[in-house]
Amino acid sequence: MTIPELLGIKYPIIQGAMAQIAKAPLVAAVSNGGGLGIIASGGMSGEELRTEIRKTKALTDKPFGVNLMLMMTNIGELTEVLIEEQVKIITTGAGTPKSFMPAWKDAGIIVMPVVPSVMIARKMAKLGADAVIAEGTEAGGHVGETTTMALLPQVVDAVEIPVIGAGGIGDGRGVVAAFALGASGVQVGTRFLASEEVPVHPHFKEVVLKAQDRDTTVTGRSAGSPVRSIKNKMIKEYLRLETVGVDRDELEALTLGSLRKAVLEGDTENGSVMAGQIAGLVKEIKPCREIITEMMTEAQETLKSLSLT
Repeated sequence: MTIPELLGIKYPIIQGAMAQIAKAPLVAAVSNGGGLGIIASGGMSGEELRTEIRKTKALTDKPFGVNLMLMMTNIGELTEVLIEEQVKIITTGAGTPKSFMPAWKDAGIIVMPVVPSVMIARKMAKLGADAVIAEGTEAGGHVGETTTMALLPQVVDAVEIPVIGAGGIGDGRGVVAAFALGASGVQVGTRFLASEEVPVHPHFKEVVLKAQDRDTTVTGRSAGSPVRSIKNKMIKEYLRLETVGVDRDELEALTLGSLRKAVLEGDTENGSVMAGQIAGLVKEIKPCREIITEMMTEAQETLKSLSLT
């Protein structure tokens, strides 16, 4: 079964669940454009998630999903909301879905965990995941250690369920590369940061558009929670503090509320502008539908132009 068949979508493109960004306007626009929009539930209460789900349903009649960060203290409440609201697709991260799988399966929910390694991919397959999203370290936000090009084919060889490639995919060439490595679909996040519908401050979009290939970096490795963002005043201070070995509490104090500062307030110097390395490829703001169709058209043209014999 292909990813479009599994998820009921037109194109094998899934929108990444970007915290405080992947809400109804973006999610619905991606789904209406033929991909799969994903609500990022991180930081939401149960009722906030319910509201976001209903807002999305009002904007699209196409399939969409919800991402769950499994280490959240209210994960049980969020799971209940998903089942009550009849959400049929879940992506997961930051923990194991083991204890929730029976309830999700009883509710007919498709489960696709995001995985950073072959070992975790195998565990998710054994738990009954319908597919896994193999995300390389090029991605924005929380990341693992292995690059997409190295991780993806190894995960494909390790499991028998469909594998979706993520991290460093921003155009049709990236789609073709992921499929050449064995992917059945792709997850795209950073490219949608420069969409017309994404609900972020204009300053946030401007920073993404201006980014070059070396403008992102990873913080938090010393604390065991690496995150990729675009370099700015706050990120440079965080790296300095990491270098001198300050404790985790001081690092967390520096970043407290930083994502909201950038996303909602437009403070892109003291806020966190999470984006992947592919940001250097993003140069224009377009509607989600246009981004998706251009990506698929370019993928088809790239395939036609290949001559390997």
